[in-house]
Amino acid sequence: MRLHRLDITAFGPFGGSQTVDFDELSAAGLFLLHGPTGAGKTSVLDGVCYALYGAVPGARQSGQGLTLRSDHATPATRTSVTLELTVAGRRLEITRQPPWERPKKRGSGSTLDKAQSWLREYDGAAGSWKDLSRSHQEIGEEITQLLGMSREQFCQVVLLPQGDFARFLRADAEARGKLLGRLFDTHRFAEVEKRLAERRRTAEAQVREGDAALLADAHRMQQAAGDAMELPELAPGEPGLAEAVLSAAAVSRATAREQLTIAHCGLAAAESRQAVAERDLADVRELDRLQRRFAQARERAALLEERADGYHQAQARMERARKAEAVAPALELREAAEAEHRRAAAAEARARGLLPETFAEAGAAGLASAARRSAEELGGLDSARRAEQRLGRLVAERADLEHEERSDEDVLQEAETWLAGWAESRAGLQQDVESAQEAATRAEQLSVQREPARKRLAAARQRDEFARDTDDAQRQVIEATERALKARAEWLEVKEQRLNGIAAELAAQLTEGAPCAVCGATEHPAPARKDAGHVDREAEESALAASQRADEQRAEAERRLAFVQRALAAAQGEAGDTSTEELAVQVEELEREYTQARGLASALHTAAEQLRQAERERERRLTAQREAAVRTASRGARRDALDRERTSLEAELAEARGDAGSVAVRAAQLERQAALLTDAADTARVAEDTAQRLKDADARLADAAFRAGFDTPGAAAAALLDDAAHRDLQHRLDAWQAEEAAVRAVLAETDTAEAARRPDADVTGAERAAADAAGRVREAASARDAAARRCAELDRLSARAATGLRQLAPLREEYDRVARLSALAAGTSADNERKMRLESYVLAARLEQVAAAATVRLQRMSSGRYTLVHSDDRSGRGRSGLGLHVVDAWTGRERDTSTLSGGETFFASLALALGLADVVTDEAGGVRLDTLFIDEGFGSLDDQTLDEVLDVLDALRERDRSVGIVSHVADLRRRIHAQLEVVKGRSGSVLRQRGGG
Repeated sequence: MRLHRLDITAFGPFGGSQTVDFDELSAAGLFLLHGPTGAGKTSVLDGVCYALYGAVPGARQSGQGLTLRSDHATPATRTSVTLELTVAGRRLEITRQPPWERPKKRGSGSTLDKAQSWLREYDGAAGSWKDLSRSHQEIGEEITQLLGMSREQFCQVVLLPQGDFARFLRADAEARGKLLGRLFDTHRFAEVEKRLAERRRTAEAQVREGDAALLADAHRMQQAAGDAMELPELAPGEPGLAEAVLSAAAVSRATAREQLTIAHCGLAAAESRQAVAERDLADVRELDRLQRRFAQARERAALLEERADGYHQAQARMERARKAEAVAPALELREAAEAEHRRAAAAEARARGLLPETFAEAGAAGLASAARRSAEELGGLDSARRAEQRLGRLVAERADLEHEERSDEDVLQEAETWLAGWAESRAGLQQDVESAQEAATRAEQLSVQREPARKRLAAARQRDEFARDTDDAQRQVIEATERALKARAEWLEVKEQRLNGIAAELAAQLTEGAPCAVCGATEHPAPARKDAGHVDREAEESALAASQRADEQRAEAERRLAFVQRALAAAQGEAGDTSTEELAVQVEELEREYTQARGLASALHTAAEQLRQAERERERRLTAQREAAVRTASRGARRDALDRERTSLEAELAEARGDAGSVAVRAAQLERQAALLTDAADTARVAEDTAQRLKDADARLADAAFRAGFDTPGAAAAALLDDAAHRDLQHRLDAWQAEEAAVRAVLAETDTAEAARRPDADVTGAERAAADAAGRVREAASARDAAARRCAELDRLSARAATGLRQLAPLREEYDRVARLSALAAGTSADNERKMRLESYVLAARLEQVAAAATVRLQRMSSGRYTLVHSDDRSGRGRSGLGLHVVDAWTGRERDTSTLSGGETFFASLALALGLADVVTDEAGGVRLDTLFIDEGFGSLDDQTLDEVLDVLDALRERDRSVGIVSHVADLRRRIHAQLEVVKGRSGSVLRQRGGG
């Protein structure tokens, strides 16, 4: 990484714009940045860091960047930092502007502009800069990736800060670890330590969880074994827990199986005693049953004797019913005839009740004759019905004519009213069309004016921009001219110095015996000698080249000024003298008028269409008016014809309907009368027939009763039984006979009679004995089942515990392995003799590299006396790994770096910083750091040590590096010619650069 140019404006103590040409300063290899205390030397380095990372080093960064702004800057000047550098073979330009609280352009008060960033890259082929990004995040990521180091690393490696490495030398191991951890990004090793610790805790928790589950199963085994099992007094995670639990489980299982065998034997004995009790109970119950059977048979025989009279009466009643069954058909026939006659008489009464009183005494023949006469009169009303239907149609047609007449009158009235306002409506619509046409014409005119106005406004804006560019170009021409004059003066001065010392240069070419190129003499008694400030040909040519480059830059600035002036003249010619604001107002007014005209012109089509629709509506209404007038004229003749036909039909219908309201009503009356007369005649004939059949049925019934032996038909009817009564009587007779036979059979049984002669059976005592035996069986079975469940539960829990232990075995092995690794990485393991953490081990390796790289320069600075070495010894009871000692070659003793003197501490810390820069550079991917800054500390050195330190720094030029020393030591201004001076004043600090190149 090489810095080329830094431009800062309103930054830190610098109220205006300042520029640092690092190319000119770096040409000498070693340059000095000096100035009084508080002038802003460190602020120059802050500007470099802010341009690269958007933040300044350490505690000087605060807020959102508002504190970076110079208090000396004018309100209208914005803070800006621009850095041009080359990194990884790419020439980049970074510009950053922090947030800016500026005055409002309109009104009073202030507003906050957001922070801005630009990243550009120089394209050598095209000879121009191209934009890469304006995103803060993208620029930060790009720069960090190219440099390969973070802001903290950059500030420690490139901007070697005041006192930091002196404190590093005197710090303890923990403080050194924090700094080295930030520089070498070893947090991944700390993450490994943390990850191992987390895995150890996770595995330990899982092992404890498995042991807790095993203990829970052990408690369940203890409960299943009835507290006969003794549990080990061990906590989850302690060794030997699994073996103790499995041993106790095996003992409890053996005990449970012995108890199960005892329970089986007890159950077999109880079941045998229960079988004997059950057989005794069955014998007693059978004896009791037979005794009760004999007693019940004696009771039933006595009851049959008491009910013998009722049995004989039932037999006599059944005999009379069998005789009456011969008269039953005649009775059923007579009842059917009587029911039919009653129905026919009722129907006749209902039919006669619907007839007029004039037909009350008429017979069936008279009623049939009257029905025929009504049907004949009904047939003569067909023509009257058709006339009545025609009259209804005439009335409807007459009503339609009146409705049409009223509709036509409404049409005529509406058309007359609408046509009366037609002239005014047409004039209004025509006016709308003409207004829209005028707006369209106006819009076309404004459209022609818009483009020239826009071009003139764009030209005015270019004019303003070119005017600003012209001012910048003029300033650049003045600065380039000054630089060219200064470079030419320096070249002429160098040329004069060379001419003054040309004799020494020619004398260096003399050879003894060879003629002199000036005087021709072959003897050279006193040749001129080169003094300490002699200028050779290379120095003159270098000054001449610098003068020529300055002239080319001046010519380029003049060409750019001429180009910008020509562009400004062209823009002024096109835009005129009118201000941009006035032209913008004119363009805005044209756009507003054009938009308004376009809006009005867009209504042209609608207005024309409305006019055409209105004209079509006028034609439609005129046509409707004419057609309504024609219909009104033809409607009168049709109305007169209908009225004449209606009068004729009404006279005909009045004669046909008589007293009825209409012909249809009269026809309905005749139809109903004919139907009633016909129905009455039919019911009268049916009543006469049923009366004759009833008389015949009475005669047949009397004859059947006499033959069956009954005095009257009523006696025969009383002796009959219906089906239900017959079945009930027969059932009682059959039941008495069956009961009598059953009683005789029971009393004749030998075993029943024998049982009756024995003592009464004691069923209650036998049942009690059987129940006691069954209870003892149930108790024995329960004990057997409980023992079996206990064995099964212990087997299940033991199997589950064994399975859990098999599953936990790999996890326990994993826990042991991870615990060993975690303790080793954390430095707490007995195997880690020095108690060194993993991150400290890595940092110790880095510190050993840094000490080796620093020793190369420290030996030169100390004239070979001191060597830096890394020490991994433990300090007190702490951990080892980050110790730093110095070996004194004069005494051969190794001692702590805190014993060095002030000057020794400075050049030791400087050597350490340079060594650290080399190691971090290699760690960052080998990015070359061609520019370094060293901030303060040189005042503590004596002259000899200062010379040695400067020789070491000057040797860095061998690797094409440049080193900037930040110091206010006066002696350095004499020793170092390339200088950047910071001069402070009441209006802010300014930069003065001299002696470069």
